[in-house]
Amino acid sequence: MSISGDGPGLSKAKSRLGRYLAGAATLMLTYAVVYRWAAGQFAGEDVSYLQSLHVVVETFTTTGYGEQTRFWVDSPPLLALSILMQLTGVTTVFLTLPLFLVPLVEDALRTAPPTSTDLSDHVVICTFTPRGDALVDELDAMDVPYVVLESDRDLAEDLFGKGYEVVHGDPESVESLEAVNASETLAIVADDDDETNASIILAAKQAAPSSRVVSLIENPRVAEYHRYAGADQVVSPRRLLGESLAGKATTSVSSALGDAIEIGEDFEVAELLVQRGSPVEGETIAESGIARLTGVNVIGAWFSGKFVSPPAPDDVIDEHTILLVVGREKRLEELRSLTLSSARRFRRGTVIVAGYGEVGSTAAETLASSGVPHLVVDKEPKPGVDVVGDITDPKTLAEANVTEARGVLLALDDDTTAVFATLVSERVSEETEVIARANETESISKLYRAGADYVLALSTVAGRMLASTVLDEEVIAPQSQIEIVRTQAPGLVGRTLAGADVRAKTNCTIIAVERAGELLTEVGPDLRVQSEDDLVVAGLDKDIYRFNEQFG
Repeated sequence: MSISGDGPGLSKAKSRLGRYLAGAATLMLTYAVVYRWAAGQFAGEDVSYLQSLHVVVETFTTTGYGEQTRFWVDSPPLLALSILMQLTGVTTVFLTLPLFLVPLVEDALRTAPPTSTDLSDHVVICTFTPRGDALVDELDAMDVPYVVLESDRDLAEDLFGKGYEVVHGDPESVESLEAVNASETLAIVADDDDETNASIILAAKQAAPSSRVVSLIENPRVAEYHRYAGADQVVSPRRLLGESLAGKATTSVSSALGDAIEIGEDFEVAELLVQRGSPVEGETIAESGIARLTGVNVIGAWFSGKFVSPPAPDDVIDEHTILLVVGREKRLEELRSLTLSSARRFRRGTVIVAGYGEVGSTAAETLASSGVPHLVVDKEPKPGVDVVGDITDPKTLAEANVTEARGVLLALDDDTTAVFATLVSERVSEETEVIARANETESISKLYRAGADYVLALSTVAGRMLASTVLDEEVIAPQSQIEIVRTQAPGLVGRTLAGADVRAKTNCTIIAVERAGELLTEVGPDLRVQSEDDLVVAGLDKDIYRFNEQFG
């Protein structure tokens, strides 16, 4: 990689220093003229201009005086001039100069990010966002090279210092795209706002006409324009997130398992929220008899926002537990009935949707199409909004009749507001479920601690969707809290699952195997993996990464 030269910050610092030095020189030359005139006027001394300048420099730098001082003693005006020059010099040299030199030194010491790369068969991510960060994690796990093309120099330097592969350049510039070998990429990902992404697409198609360009959009209505600009694929995670959150709210007001993830015919994976007052609340995994009563396999569980796979037999199921289960559809329906509260089951079932942006409006549409009563709250009066107000205000929640609502779906675009709204909702109506959107993965644990029943991060959904689009790995359900992938594992061929100790080494669960067109769902420890097998693997993102590193 080549290293960039002077950036904008460095050029500005040099310009400021140049102006300072010019001003200081002018000041000293002026003082030299004044001193020469004062020496002749008040002391009768004929001093040359060079001698006068020498005295001024000595005064400004506080290096001492020579023979010139002999005629100052009896000349108050010269003494006063000397004092003024000393004060000016101290201010100019010792107080003001560091303000110009320090930024220059700091800029010189900073490690400049590269301005080009020699990578090939890589993914170029145009600008860095939390969504792109999730994609970077996916790419790292698959050992796929990438480079982030970032126009913000400070951000590029910060990322470079943290170990990211980053190039400082303008992703809307053909030259910058050529500098990151756009013509030799696996894909170019446009991950900025919708308008900027359109410009990136046009530049990418000019720099590398044959390269695949993937655009990530916030507003689904701009998809056709991005395709017209040249995007090969357009990804809309906000809409998928809204549908997923609404699906979770839908299944919490019904015993129907509408949001299960279909792995094969009549074989599904589901996340089940345990409600307060349900038959299994307060029991341990062993006491609940889930496997014995329903034949469903519990492969993981969230306890207060912390995922455990597999859960221990003595782990207690409480009202905030989310069970990750796999089994036949009929059996999952039976288990669903055990997680529902009889008190909640017969409530009116209204879902309050807070926030009417792209995620909220999609959630409202999904609820309406499912026949679920819902009410929309937003700060701005607009078509489709039923209650205008702040969802963090108890008065707004009271106006929305939260105490009778079955759930509050927080589709807010600010995580801090979502956390506070969760606290307020739990305080006003503890019986009402809170299903929340998070923008960044770091906010998930905060929302769970605040009392949310289910949380899904936009950055996670976007990163998985992009990874599924860019890579050959099939992400079955990017909107799930866990990652479910269909993949091959050469490192497991010829070995049994028990012999390879897959779960202990990776914390992942192989929930099914597709072999010769048939889906094998009875996956036991003695199952031996064959070379053509496609494995369906479930686990947290980091655990899927570990599985790929070990066996992929």
